[in-house]
Amino acid sequence: MQRFISMNNKHIIYQLFVRLFGNKTTANIPHGTINQNGCGKFADVSHRALNELKLLGVTHIWYTGLIEHSTITDYSHINISPDHPCVVKGRAGSPYAIKDYYDVDPDLAINPAQRMAEFEQLVERTHQAGLQVIIDFVPNHLARKYSSDASPAGVRDFGADDNTSIAFSPQNNFYYHPGRSFKVPYEHEAQVSHLLADSTIKQFDETPAKTTGNDIFSHSPTVNDWFETVKLNYGVDYADCGRKYFDPTPDTWLKMLDILLFWAKKGINGFRCDMCEMVPTEFWRYAIEHVKNKYPHILFIGEAYNPHNYRDCLCAGFDSLYDKVGLYDALRAIARGESDFRQLAHYHHSPAAGIEKHMLAFLENHDEQRIASHAFLGNPFHAIPIMTLAATLHPGAVMIYNGQESGEEGNGAHGFAGSDGRTSIFDYGSMPHHQRWMNGGAFDSGASTDDERRLRLFYQKLLNLCRSEPAIATGKFVELQEANASSEGFNPYKNHVFMRYTDHDRLIVFTTVDSVAPDLQLRIPQHQAQIAGINPEDNYQVVSLDLGLDHTFDQTHRGADLSTRGLRLRTRGKSAAVLKIIKI
Repeated sequence: MQRFISMNNKHIIYQLFVRLFGNKTTANIPHGTINQNGCGKFADVSHRALNELKLLGVTHIWYTGLIEHSTITDYSHINISPDHPCVVKGRAGSPYAIKDYYDVDPDLAINPAQRMAEFEQLVERTHQAGLQVIIDFVPNHLARKYSSDASPAGVRDFGADDNTSIAFSPQNNFYYHPGRSFKVPYEHEAQVSHLLADSTIKQFDETPAKTTGNDIFSHSPTVNDWFETVKLNYGVDYADCGRKYFDPTPDTWLKMLDILLFWAKKGINGFRCDMCEMVPTEFWRYAIEHVKNKYPHILFIGEAYNPHNYRDCLCAGFDSLYDKVGLYDALRAIARGESDFRQLAHYHHSPAAGIEKHMLAFLENHDEQRIASHAFLGNPFHAIPIMTLAATLHPGAVMIYNGQESGEEGNGAHGFAGSDGRTSIFDYGSMPHHQRWMNGGAFDSGASTDDERRLRLFYQKLLNLCRSEPAIATGKFVELQEANASSEGFNPYKNHVFMRYTDHDRLIVFTTVDSVAPDLQLRIPQHQAQIAGINPEDNYQVVSLDLGLDHTFDQTHRGADLSTRGLRLRTRGKSAAVLKIIKI
């Protein structure tokens, strides 16, 4: 079977949290167990679900929370012991506290003893639907009680051969604090005190203490740290000003490369690499080269937050990087009225300039607040202009998070996760808006509200537009903001306009965060028109590419008129329009 299918290089990624996606239980009891609150399964991502996601415009599915991670849920009957409550966030546990890199989460299987076979069937179903599979690779940290019972013969566990009497060795897998025991954050210990009352649960002991995942070189992290994880040692001595010991190749490098090859062999198409900047660039260059030599199609997507590291990451082999500290931050501030469209001018001159095709745009993922939450916009329709920008501003990939297209709110406390505008990744629960679209497994919007159907239609039209229009997928960018700053009715602080073009296609993208419906003129100055191949003497038809939104505009123009009189446009407030200029 062909594993790499792409209409163009505009990837549309759908982050699907398996535990949440297929869950049909509606209880959402804070701190609820898997029996009380339910849990989605691999099998819930059915042929019907996958076909509907393809119709939405998706090309890749990032299956989140697949790898076996720490949890309080007991699977002793299949030789997987529950983890100590003191080092698990929530009952379900963090999907980024990996417990066995060679196994999948038993929560997600109908028959936990056959969990890997059920995962492999999911991969096959996804490929049959013409979609590609991305999974997490978590290289920086793992669960405090890592223990693999599924690793191939001859593979040694992390830390099994460490010299724990010294703080650092290039061949150790962990960093240690000799003579000190790990201290559980007292706030978390208090939160799980009802579970610790069980006389069968012994006091948690980690002696010597290991360094915590978010570079807390102490035996005593806080509750706001990644206290449930331990940092992996790639041969960097942070106590000696970050001195590097990469020759001979550190044992952690070898172990991690083996893990990447293990999953690549299962037919996955890409890795979303968690917190990639916390791992040495030298490792990425080594690992990505080895993987791509054997599996050239494999994508590497980096969760990166320091724009000054972007080019180093790309040189190391990454195909795509998070556009969070840049596009996401700018669009969020603009939508919330904390900034205006002048901020996008700074973005075009940011460290991402020139590498836009490698940047992954998004407005939601499991780390960020839901658009519809009180903490972000409170109304999913208010994100239409910034979502249109995120999808069309540059040719890089675009991502949405499951439930975003249904207006999921993420409000309310879930257990370990408080009421912070996010859907909890630590607790068992469900997504009410998404469940109405899921409609008991029919995936037909049968229980959705009219507003939810209308919102989904917008996402479907926008994402499919990104795939079908070459000017969005591969076209060049022409800024029209400054040229229209003094145009009739145009407010450069609340309105934004640009053009994307190829040799044969020209699109104008207009967005407004103004709540008042604008009535304005849009001009394409002669120089920009010439660059985009618009001849002053030719006639052109302007066609609206349907986003399910209402607007009116002039339909026919001479090329010269587009530069002088301009195009009159009227659209709704907090809206967007994509107009195609066709020579007639």
